[in-house]
Amino acid sequence: MLEQMDYSISGVAYDGDTALTQLQENTPDFVLLDINLGAGKDGIDIAEVIRTQYQLPFIFLTSYASKSVLDRAKQVRPSGYVVKPFDERDLYPAIEIALYNHSQRWQPDSWHQTHINRVLKTDFTQKEVEILQDMFEGKTNRQLSEKHFISLNTVKTHVLRIYEKLDVHSRSEAMAALRKRLR
Repeated sequence: MLEQMDYSISGVAYDGDTALTQLQENTPDFVLLDINLGAGKDGIDIAEVIRTQYQLPFIFLTSYASKSVLDRAKQVRPSGYVVKPFDERDLYPAIEIALYNHSQRWQPDSWHQTHINRVLKTDFTQKEVEILQDMFEGKTNRQLSEKHFISLNTVKTHVLRIYEKLDVHSRSEAMAALRKRLR
């Protein structure tokens, strides 16, 4: 379902320890979490680590909806909570809202090319700055392609150049680098 929505899956974990390892080795742009992860740490425990150490948006995707579970889940401040069973109409808006809200918590003072290049000490083209801003707002490659009237391959080329200029390997790393350098 995620791939049909133009998202790439960077990893899958069926228990808490594997989830923590995945986060260390392959930091994603957002996380979908079930609350029940078997023995050991549950999804709420993992969410606290995501919130405090990685500052990533995360959405609970679970069959648990009791008051006690919801009260505990609220304490880790999820970006969303989707109850199973669900379909794409439930999941897509939750992800889009989570990514957008996460991007709005911090915005650079200016997205002007000259300002970005001066502060980041690099040479972004105007189109790369526009793509970077839209990436920051959580747009997928397909959405970037449609908005900028360019092919998906051209979007991927721009994204790769942005990664090279920021010396990162993923969108979440790019956003973290921007937040750090543009403060």
